[in-house]
Amino acid sequence: MVDVSGASLCVDASGPPDAPVLLLAHGAACSLDAWPDELVDWLAQDRRVIRFDWRDTGRSTTWPLGRPGYGLPDLAADLFGVLDAEGVASAHLVGLSMGGAAAQLAALWHPERVLTLTLMSCTPGAPGREAGDLPGPDQAAFSSAPPEPDWSDPAEAVAYLVESERAYLRGGFEVDVQRAVAERAVARSTDLRARTNHYVVDGGPGWRDRLGGIDVPTLVVHGADDPVFPLPHARALAAEIPGASLLVVPDAGHGVPPRRAWPVLVDRLLEHTSGRRP
Repeated sequence: MVDVSGASLCVDASGPPDAPVLLLAHGAACSLDAWPDELVDWLAQDRRVIRFDWRDTGRSTTWPLGRPGYGLPDLAADLFGVLDAEGVASAHLVGLSMGGAAAQLAALWHPERVLTLTLMSCTPGAPGREAGDLPGPDQAAFSSAPPEPDWSDPAEAVAYLVESERAYLRGGFEVDVQRAVAERAVARSTDLRARTNHYVVDGGPGWRDRLGGIDVPTLVVHGADDPVFPLPHARALAAEIPGASLLVVPDAGHGVPPRRAWPVLVDRLLEHTSGRRP
């Protein structure tokens, strides 16, 4: 546990202490558990991998439901707070969805501390506010969401979290991977309901018009069938950040790519964070 700007955050680090650092920042309502252990262990063979519980997830500080005492800029600042607590001057940022939005801000604020950016399942700029020229979410994909569980029943909570991912991940949904993630999240979380506070945080000022100022090497990773940010979002993001490259994962949705894509993903991440350009 580390203290960061008025919050206590749970941090997990693995891999060689002297290896380049990958800081993993997942999406809204997701604790560090949403990065599958098997994928983290693979990356940690060659990198120092740091993942953490966002505010209102896992073991980190929680706020009353519907009243988060922070905004998206605070979450972006938490990235540097975690690095400071771990004694890391600069790192490779890997952000997914909300975590990718925070990573974009971080790279604009302090490029000297960001060695590379990897943006997964992201939209350019502030989510939901700056992409009026791009296709909106596939609302039909979420029309049959599972009913709210009895959060006091761990089995019900796990089943709900697993089934909730099906619509997001689409062809990339793997029940065994999601069950392992959900079981660990349920076992570790202080208040699972607090995770929904992420959906009402203040996004702060937009920044899409400043993406051209990001001057760190950037890799955009996106599922070809993302129902939240359809593929044109990724193409726009890669086009608006100078020199960014795009990796499209076939038959995959919104979230960590499926296990079958991990060999390619790991190879690209290691290459991208090695200091060598293709």
